[in-house]
Amino acid sequence: MKPRRRRAFLRFLVALTTLPLAHTSEGGAAAAEPAKRIVSTSPSITESLFGLGLGDRVVGVSQYCRYPPAVLALPRVGTFLKPDVESIARLSPDLVLIHAKADGLEGRLSAMGLRFVAADRGTGLAGVHSSIGAIAEAAGVPERGRALVAEIRGRLTRMRDAAKGAPHPRVLLIVGRRPGTLSDIVAVGRKAYLGQLLEIAGGTNVLDDPRLPEYPRISLETVIRLRPDVMIDTGDMGDTPEERERNGRANDALWRGNSLVAAAGIKRIHAATTDALVVPGPRVTEAAEWLRSLIQEDRVP
Repeated sequence: MKPRRRRAFLRFLVALTTLPLAHTSEGGAAAAEPAKRIVSTSPSITESLFGLGLGDRVVGVSQYCRYPPAVLALPRVGTFLKPDVESIARLSPDLVLIHAKADGLEGRLSAMGLRFVAADRGTGLAGVHSSIGAIAEAAGVPERGRALVAEIRGRLTRMRDAAKGAPHPRVLLIVGRRPGTLSDIVAVGRKAYLGQLLEIAGGTNVLDDPRLPEYPRISLETVIRLRPDVMIDTGDMGDTPEERERNGRANDALWRGNSLVAAAGIKRIHAATTDALVVPGPRVTEAAEWLRSLIQEDRVP
């Protein structure tokens, strides 16, 4: 992911934390039967639709949607914060799934007679589960939503149970910073779904203060003061496996080449990346397993 796109995605991720805990919104023409032509406006919605077995009904996605690979051939309808209503309308959808933070989108969709549902259903892992259920309900397959959520919960519970007897090192999880520098760092707090995944994977979050926001901004000095046992920096994402590997090496060198980091004795540094880590959808189980490998085995999966 290019730096500008990466920053936009992080702004979106942080923006989601300010949403109401039980926001619902539906408008436009009512659907008489389950949706057959669905437009998604974010990666988490898209991945949820495919996880629910509705991929064949998705006719448009946001420009940031890259998983599963089948979405790469679908028409793009703009960004998750600013979808293009005209592009959406041209696809003749009978359901548009949006995020409530998309500025003024609801009114524009209503004016065009398009049915829409805001998929936001709170924060943390509970919010991820509720959002999947809401997407399934809107698409007319509520039973699939219940089954998928039950599967996700079961896998995460088994992972948490497996980690109970293992050491729980102190972990700092970083999801953003100014490209090429160790400044403007965005980390993960205890309230975020990523913070919950970190604990499920067998780590102890060094930012376990309930007063902190879900994604606090911290300085390099704070990193040094915290002195985590394990530091995970997702770095700058790439659009291809080759880009991710190259960026991972560069990010690792950036941290290890800093004299303050070295002096603090922070040695277990992982600067790998997986896009599953920043998409709050069905792949939270994959993200948790990725974290577990780094935390418990000191191994990039």
